[in-house]
Amino acid sequence: MRKLKITEMNRLSKEEFKEAEKLPLVVVLDNVRSLYNVGSVFRTCDAFRIEKLCLCGITAQPPHIEIHKTALGAEDSVEWYYYKDTIECVQDLKKEGYCVLSIEQCEGSTMLNDFRADSSSRYAVVMGNEVKGVQQEVVNQSDGCIEIPQFGTKHSMNVSVTTGMIIWEFAKHIKLDISNR
Repeated sequence: MRKLKITEMNRLSKEEFKEAEKLPLVVVLDNVRSLYNVGSVFRTCDAFRIEKLCLCGITAQPPHIEIHKTALGAEDSVEWYYYKDTIECVQDLKKEGYCVLSIEQCEGSTMLNDFRADSSSRYAVVMGNEVKGVQQEVVNQSDGCIEIPQFGTKHSMNVSVTTGMIIWEFAKHIKLDISNR
């Protein structure tokens, strides 16, 4: 086996990315503190061509060197918006027809391995603060909660890792035609 060179990977240009079909998924960051986590989420959103990223509350916005260190330019390709209040973001997404799901450990949450996305629906997933998770008020406004099963002594994971897992699961269920890049 030989590693591929960057020139062999057929990557999209920023212009091609902006025109390309997107995964009908919006990622919402609810008061994420770490700029490195924000940058990592940008990069994952670029990799899976998500529709847009909403940065809410204290979540930092580009341009910022710490975001760029992990985003590696994805902050320039991924469409993003800032909301001072996550509730306002959730309400706007619901008005636009998105099914809003908080990624949180809640009574009655659906385990990620049991969740099946409907390819005819549009989804938004809310990712929470590194310490406090998704705000209860945001959970209350959500259409449901998805929980990632965990089997160790900890009951939480890094928000950027969790976001990657969630986006991957949605990408598996919602087929994105990437054949005609």
